[in-house]
Amino acid sequence: MAAPAPTALADRFVTVDGLATRYVEAGSGVPAILLHGASLGSSLDVWRHNLRPLAGFGVRAIAYDQPGFGLSDDPPEWGLGYRTSFILRFMDALRLERAALVGHSQSGAMAVALALSHPSRVSHVVVLGTGSLLPPLPDQPEKKRGPAEGEEGGDTEPTIADTRALLEANLFNQALITEEDVALRHRMSTGKNFRAFLARNRAAAEKRAAGDGAVGKQPLWQRLGEVRQPMLLIYGREDRGKAGARAALAKERMPSLNLHIVPGCKHLVPWDAADTFHRLAGPFLRG
Repeated sequence: MAAPAPTALADRFVTVDGLATRYVEAGSGVPAILLHGASLGSSLDVWRHNLRPLAGFGVRAIAYDQPGFGLSDDPPEWGLGYRTSFILRFMDALRLERAALVGHSQSGAMAVALALSHPSRVSHVVVLGTGSLLPPLPDQPEKKRGPAEGEEGGDTEPTIADTRALLEANLFNQALITEEDVALRHRMSTGKNFRAFLARNRAAAEKRAAGDGAVGKQPLWQRLGEVRQPMLLIYGREDRGKAGARAALAKERMPSLNLHIVPGCKHLVPWDAADTFHRLAGPFLRG
């Protein structure tokens, strides 16, 4: 007789900066905050198959819906800076003086930024599929941009077919997609979450139009050598934006980087490369 499937982790809520914030956790030991990406439909649920495996390594794995995502309240402002500083407020609410940060997609850059600006609060950094932390290829001008991290989605509220198509575009192993996954992602892509997605994109566009003070600003990927905490980076070889080739270039330029390129993996690294992620990150975070 087959063993029963593990029960779902129970939703919890904590008030952070006046916002009701949904989170789940598994395990005990060294704390690690798992940060989902910012594309339409993102939520803590992207980690639901990773929390217990990481907990098995002696990690207190915690994931939460960032403001404006999932079941958490909308933020008072839509810029990336607020969500980055919110990480520290969330840690304060859980009485965590120091924690590891595990960031997928856009959140990998948030984790690195906090490691640089608040080193006493960040013990380790794990980056999964964050294209903005990779150098451009010689034939790929850095200023040439497609949709930025967090802008994947349309201008109208998605149908369930649209939601499935977005998942399929981000997964190499599409057999991992279940009807439950599509339905859940769709719920997190509509209503208030779709309106929040549009608000984030408007805020980002306004910041770019204003010049956002980025002239002469050093790209974050050029500062990876300044990160003093142990850092692990995992990229999918088949990820968008020629991420596999760019990750190889980063490793060539900075041989000391603990960087891994996983074949048969697109952008949803926590799903496509779950076994590799657990095998590498579990001991790394516990260490």
